[in-house]
Amino acid sequence: MIKTFRHRGIEAFFTTGSRAGIQPHQAAKIARQVKHLDRAKRPEDMNVPGWKLHALAHDLAGHWSVWINGNWRLTFCFDGEDAILVDYQDYH
Repeated sequence: MIKTFRHRGIEAFFTTGSRAGIQPHQAAKIARQVKHLDRAKRPEDMNVPGWKLHALAHDLAGHWSVWINGNWRLTFCFDGEDAILVDYQDYH
């Protein structure tokens, strides 16, 4: 279950469907990803073909990333079986 968000736009999109804080053309894919993340119990549950799941390093060590499109990623950590610090970012 998703417990915390870093990005207010993703949080609003997840809770209310508001697209105000995200790229509207990415909404369908983001919706699939956050729904899947909400059901995930561990990072590997996000290893869906085409999402390019990978662990991050350096300043983001302990975080995981899935590809949305271009340079945009959905990033997150896990605390036990809960997703935390869910973020929407262009970190490249």
